[in-house]
Amino acid sequence: MGGDNLADKALRLPKLVESDPRGPQLLHILTANTQPLWQKSELDVPVARMNVELTEALRKADVAGQLIRGLESAERTLASEERGLRMADRQSGVTRGVRVSRLLLLANDGAERFYRNVEVMLHRHGPRVLAVLLEMDAGGLGELLFGPGSIARLVMLEHKQAVGSVLLAMAGDICQAPPAG
Repeated sequence: MGGDNLADKALRLPKLVESDPRGPQLLHILTANTQPLWQKSELDVPVARMNVELTEALRKADVAGQLIRGLESAERTLASEERGLRMADRQSGVTRGVRVSRLLLLANDGAERFYRNVEVMLHRHGPRVLAVLLEMDAGGLGELLFGPGSIARLVMLEHKQAVGSVLLAMAGDICQAPPAG
């Protein structure tokens, strides 16, 4: 059984999403339709189906250079951003409010070790990073975004506009998670 449910936390979505008419419904769907990241996970994540709108939003983000591929690349980027945020907060003397600004999309066929590493990264980078488990395997996600024969277990959207567009593309297609077992 999962542990931390998104409903137990104050999930703050990007302003673009909050101001959209679909924002409240998306927030409800994201927090209500979750499953554990892996069998013994302490973290529940939303589950989403791939749809045409989501595919288009991801391809647009890729063309714009706003998509990072792979766990290690995402971790390096988040660590670098975290250092920059801490420096900016120190210089300004003000701690910024925290809302989702990065989105991890995960293939559903990774090994337990992969998902454990994702969970560590999510705990480290806190509420500014949201992970969503796609109902798609790494081969399908890789081929969709990077061409035939490509594999992608994780892609991260690193721009607020892209994060908002992808979240809104999911608004109607977040699915009921199967019971954990």
